[in-house]
Amino acid sequence: MEALPQTKRQMGVWAATAVVTGEAISLGIFLTPAGMARSLGSPALLAAVWCGMALLTLAGALCFTELAIRNPHDGGEYLYLRRGFGARVAFLYGWMAAIVMYPGVAAALSVGTVPYLQALLPVSAPIAKALPALILITLGALNYFGAGFNSGVMTALNWLKVPVLAALVGWALLSGHATMANVSPITARRAGSDPLIDAIAGATISAFFCFGGWWEAGKIAGEVRNPSRNLPVAFSGGVLIVTAIYLLLSFAFVAVVPMQQIQSNTAFVAVFGQALFGSAGSRVLSMCVVLCVFGGLSVLSMAVPRVTYALALGEAGGTKRGGLLPAFARLHPRSGTPANAVLLQTGMALLVLMLGAFDQILAYIIFSAVVFLALTVATLFRSITPVRRWWFPVAPIVFIAGSSLLAIMLLMHNPGSALLGAGVVLLGLPVRWLLTKRGEMPSPIAADSISP
Repeated sequence: MEALPQTKRQMGVWAATAVVTGEAISLGIFLTPAGMARSLGSPALLAAVWCGMALLTLAGALCFTELAIRNPHDGGEYLYLRRGFGARVAFLYGWMAAIVMYPGVAAALSVGTVPYLQALLPVSAPIAKALPALILITLGALNYFGAGFNSGVMTALNWLKVPVLAALVGWALLSGHATMANVSPITARRAGSDPLIDAIAGATISAFFCFGGWWEAGKIAGEVRNPSRNLPVAFSGGVLIVTAIYLLLSFAFVAVVPMQQIQSNTAFVAVFGQALFGSAGSRVLSMCVVLCVFGGLSVLSMAVPRVTYALALGEAGGTKRGGLLPAFARLHPRSGTPANAVLLQTGMALLVLMLGAFDQILAYIIFSAVVFLALTVATLFRSITPVRRWWFPVAPIVFIAGSSLLAIMLLMHNPGSALLGAGVVLLGLPVRWLLTKRGEMPSPIAADSISP
């Protein structure tokens, strides 16, 4: 009998949608559009890249919605891959997500938010140095002691982003700071733009990274009430909200600051803030950045331990005996959270933080992450029960093709990092073998593969 994650269903549609938007709308929203605009040199091309990535993301969201409805349990991609391609492939994803990639993302976001906190508060150098660790520990504690309370904090932070960013766009457009002269001509490319093919490739990769995180709702599907109704709204609605915000903010950015004045991402944020709010600009923009980053971190702190929990439960076969993996398959007796998995995620993020290796981790692992996303969607073609949706098989084909193209771009752009990252992921195989040899895992169960 297949062991499936069993957690309390206490999240509604608002919380689930906040998970979809939370990680996507983070630090990158203030940095990536500037680099894309400078490279592309044309507002029309910038809008086209955003819309193209939105279509790809929506195709993926439709696929993940179906997977989450079919597997309404915590674990997300790990659970889908285990059922579609077997325990070994799923373990490699879980190894990458729980031990390598997401701790690096959490560490990078916690460090990235410190300069913006310093712009808001008088923080001494020693405290500023300790702030990233304090942020990670605080979020870990919130998630450890209660999914309900942490879900409320996460939902509030991520929904607060929407009116704040909408107000930012509204002020830019209605206050007279934005001018169509900075946008016109819409289709012409500005002097100093990158070569067209290179610019489109780089902007597409940046846009994909900016949208990244919309799939996290699948990781907490076991905690969503009425998943067959709420998850489709969360995935599709969340992607549409993210798309609208990115398009509006990008338009506001280039309408306020001419493309010719964009020299660097960080300098652009300062120029944009000063143009809108004068001397208070840095503080206003810093407040927006801190809100967005904290919302993204709250999603990570909630979603990623659910992967570790599902991996431990699946690989250990639901056994109660001792060992390393079964320890992460236990829920807290009072809060119902995967407490040990939360501790692992927080501990790994703190370790990466101390090593200062998060930038390298992200560069190495992103190629493998894109490959796993494509493999996850491909599991729809391996299900015993056929998919009967109006969008099938077009949506998965579009997403797999788009993800494959992105993987090729990444491989061509930096083959060394991509291959090294793939090697780090494959290290999970000997780790799994060692655990199996020690008797801490049973052989893969039959339910791990449901392909015909």
